[in-house]
Amino acid sequence: MADLTDKQTFSDEDALEFHRSPTPGKISMAPTKPMATQRDLSLAYSPGVAIPVLAIAADVDKAYDYTSKGNLVAVISNGTAILGLGNLGHMASKPVMEGKAVLFKRFADVDSFDVEVKTTDPDEFITVVKNIGDTWGGINLEDIKSPECFVIESELQDLLDIPVFHDDQHGTAIISTAGLINACHITGKKLEDIKVVLAGAGAAGLSSIGLMKAVGVRAENTVIVDRDGVVYKGRPSGMDQWKAAHATDTPHRTLAEAMVGADVVLGLSAKGAITKEMVASMAPNPIIFAMANPDPEITPEDVASVRSDAIMATGRSDYVACAQALAALAREDVPDEVAMAYRGRKLKFGPDYIIPSPFDPRLIWYIPPFVAQAAMDSGVARKPIEDMDAYRTELRSRLDPSAALMQNISGAVRAAPNKRVVFAEGEETAVIRAAWGFKQAELGTPILLGREDLIRQNAAEAGLNFDEMGIEIVNARVSEHNVDYTDWLYARLQRRGYLKRDVQRMINQDRNYFGAAMVARGQADAMVTGVTRNFNMVLKEVRRVLDVKNRMIGMSILLAKGRTLFVADTSIHELPNAEELAEIAIQAAETVRKLGKTPRVAFLSYSTFGNPPGDRGEKVREAIRILDQRGVDFEYEGEMPPELALDPDARGAYPFMRLTGHANVLVMPAIHSASISTRLVQSLGGARVIGPLLVGLEKSVQIVSLGASVSEIITAATFAAYDEGAAAEG
Repeated sequence: MADLTDKQTFSDEDALEFHRSPTPGKISMAPTKPMATQRDLSLAYSPGVAIPVLAIAADVDKAYDYTSKGNLVAVISNGTAILGLGNLGHMASKPVMEGKAVLFKRFADVDSFDVEVKTTDPDEFITVVKNIGDTWGGINLEDIKSPECFVIESELQDLLDIPVFHDDQHGTAIISTAGLINACHITGKKLEDIKVVLAGAGAAGLSSIGLMKAVGVRAENTVIVDRDGVVYKGRPSGMDQWKAAHATDTPHRTLAEAMVGADVVLGLSAKGAITKEMVASMAPNPIIFAMANPDPEITPEDVASVRSDAIMATGRSDYVACAQALAALAREDVPDEVAMAYRGRKLKFGPDYIIPSPFDPRLIWYIPPFVAQAAMDSGVARKPIEDMDAYRTELRSRLDPSAALMQNISGAVRAAPNKRVVFAEGEETAVIRAAWGFKQAELGTPILLGREDLIRQNAAEAGLNFDEMGIEIVNARVSEHNVDYTDWLYARLQRRGYLKRDVQRMINQDRNYFGAAMVARGQADAMVTGVTRNFNMVLKEVRRVLDVKNRMIGMSILLAKGRTLFVADTSIHELPNAEELAEIAIQAAETVRKLGKTPRVAFLSYSTFGNPPGDRGEKVREAIRILDQRGVDFEYEGEMPPELALDPDARGAYPFMRLTGHANVLVMPAIHSASISTRLVQSLGGARVIGPLLVGLEKSVQIVSLGASVSEIITAATFAAYDEGAAAEG
């Protein structure tokens, strides 16, 4: 709820064009099953569809198994309270309802369709929704005016056996309460002591004040104001049962009177309802949530002009458990993906950031388990969750295709003996945050290389309490191992043109040399580096300290559409010859086995088994002959284009092919094809690429890309710890 949106940067025509082009509206339908053959169509429709029809007829709950019902939400409105614009009719609400459907898909991977009901009569509205309600797994009511919305929601909850949620009530209540919890945390105020004023007694306002009371705000410390003035006990007009439930004994009769000395004002009314004079009269460190939409009751600029101590937020762009979870998540380190969404703006918990950004990728897996647990504890859950960790993993995978793989890798790292991982560029803020995340996830013991005073300073600026981090810091210049590392590395390099003073300088001044020496000499198990230097430079430095155990390769992991593909070599061999291609395949297959997969190797090429002929194709064919002679213990085949490697049904003209299924290890003919293809797939979207991972060194070192994000560094460190564990077991 912190005001993370900039001032409007688009014109009215921009907004119209966005909704008009290239296709009118914001949503469409996409099939989840292939529709490429006659068999596909027969299964999707007649006659195949008759089988699930009969199954559902016998047991209606089977609809959750055989249709999209379980992941389908209806967004329903009659347009009587559109944003802050009022009653503009059911069709005028359609852009908003489509927008909410897009949000469901973008941020939760929940499918949704909008329904606009042409009636303002609550009973008629209820009848319509009741009769079509079984279509969905849940209903989100939206932009329905008060007090009718309370009746509609309550009746539909009684009539339907699916969740019915009124966003204006519950969504606003959850987010504003989470913001209040954290705003009080920042200002040092206690919920039971604060005075709260609500400007706007509609559905959103009354639900918000109700939830705030549930988390600790005292009823006698609240004042509600509507268009007729303060809602006080005994007010003769403009009252209903919902307002009356929150009426208080108060001498105040206007919003201006109520806000004198108030700690919090919650605006859910209209543009301009709160003035600068009202804000100036509030208590020290006032908390101002101006959430009228699309224009707030007062702008952040106006608040800042009269109060420098205010926490200001706007509303642009069992609920207690959800509010508490949102508040807790906001206090965690903010992922880099959020900064990317806000054009590089670095966010951290404080007066300007009190609830998580909607772009925080953790929301989809962090919040739902709290809500699910509350539903189970209250007895309303129809299908209790037996394994909450597995549920979190499934939620992660909804928007992050790498989640399942990383969950397995992380689980193996946690189960193995604790690994000490060197984070070589320890003074970098991203590296400090990554080390913190690595430690918090219990993946091992991070060691930051650098000057302690600078590391502590950068950690504090990132909002991390370093005294609570429990992370070791090593300064190469003053390390007790400095002499030992210098002598050991000099003995290694003295016949390669290095003087001892050269080696002393390398150990003292270059953290890659020092970190690699720590790993080589047994003071650490693994290392991650590369944030501040390009890959080739880092690799040369590491290679002066560590030997190659087997063939060294770079292997990228590509995750898309439910598939996991391993691509080699993506970083080391520029134009590999036949012998090198065979070695790359062997090393990649061995690595894939360590990751728990059965390797099926395809050598990719522009040619298909010699047609058309060419030099690169011949090298691939020679690599196949080498593997034939060696009698390796994994499936392999080539040379072939990607479609033959990935689709067994496309191999009809090549009955001699030895692959028993789709290939999962793709050996590229050269580094340029490997690098270009993986980056292209990632750039197009819908896939995630991890790596390239460095494979084959005698000790575990991972080199991230220049300027890598926190999540990329953590992933590399996790693989470094995993690889060291696998090497130790081997």
